[in-house]
Amino acid sequence: MSRDSRPTASSRTGRVTIEADRANLTFERILRHPPAAVWRALPQPQELGSWYMAKATIDGHPGSSIEMHTGPSQFHVTGRILVWDPPRTFEHEWRVAPRPELPEGEDAVIRWELEPVPEGTRLVLTHRRLTRTTALGFAPGTHALLDRLEAHLDRTPMPAFGERYQEVLGSYPPMPRP
Repeated sequence: MSRDSRPTASSRTGRVTIEADRANLTFERILRHPPAAVWRALPQPQELGSWYMAKATIDGHPGSSIEMHTGPSQFHVTGRILVWDPPRTFEHEWRVAPRPELPEGEDAVIRWELEPVPEGTRLVLTHRRLTRTTALGFAPGTHALLDRLEAHLDRTPMPAFGERYQEVLGSYPPMPRP
């Protein structure tokens, strides 16, 4: 893909897979940067602070802990690192205690897989075992965050999260109405 030809929102849309009361999100992106550059943007707190809007403490090895406050809602995420294989795979628990917008809390797993490709890096992000409602709300948010990651790596202005969320919202299944 040339530098000037950006994929459309629909070609970058993630998948929401719902199984009973749980759901998974899967996103795949081709990033024009080598895996080592993409890797640096994932577990390094200073990098995450920029595009993921997170304040994070990450002790980089399997079994160690991860703690962050992330996103516009500043979710307090805790967990253990399950896979640490730089610059290929970073997987960790994603636990959030119940709060008004997440009444059930979350006990999920997020996995970042990087694969070198001629264009740069194929990133596959899988967020598993989310509650159905959270997955439906997070799908456009994850899309917006990955757009911010790409801009961060490209050193171009990052899209405003809320605006980008609204732009891609219609590409995902709607949230259930109360």
